[in-house]
Amino acid sequence: MRCPYCQSEDTQVKDSRPAEDGSAIRRRRVCPDCGGRFTTFERVQLRDLVVVKKSGRKVPFDRDKLARSFDIALRKRNVDPERVERAVTGIVRQLESSGEVEIPAGDIGNLVMEALKALDDVAYVRFASVYRNFREAKDFHELLGELKADETTG
Repeated sequence: MRCPYCQSEDTQVKDSRPAEDGSAIRRRRVCPDCGGRFTTFERVQLRDLVVVKKSGRKVPFDRDKLARSFDIALRKRNVDPERVERAVTGIVRQLESSGEVEIPAGDIGNLVMEALKALDDVAYVRFASVYRNFREAKDFHELLGELKADETTG
């Protein structure tokens, strides 16, 4: 693994342990050249997924981009990072086990909305406002109405 500080290719693993409910391995590394310390994660990847954008363009699936979507929606919200990581890992597992290699971006967005709804209502509304491209206040009223209806039936 290349050192992110000095680009040396000779780094050493100092500590390894399970992470993310055993679905990844966290490794602490040190660079003998510059002394820099950093962490890497190793995860199982069942298949290379491709996201099919609304325009038809295809891009490789990026787990980090998925995690950033959660981080943006949950900014300044008090949600346990472990719960967020479990949600991201759950979505990735669901996509990988679907049997499909090409996943429509809309399907991923729907899974994110579903997960955010379970994590935090404010984050759900934030994400939905961008994902559904809200244009006016009534769009928010409709979404809040949906949330309220779910609370009374759920």
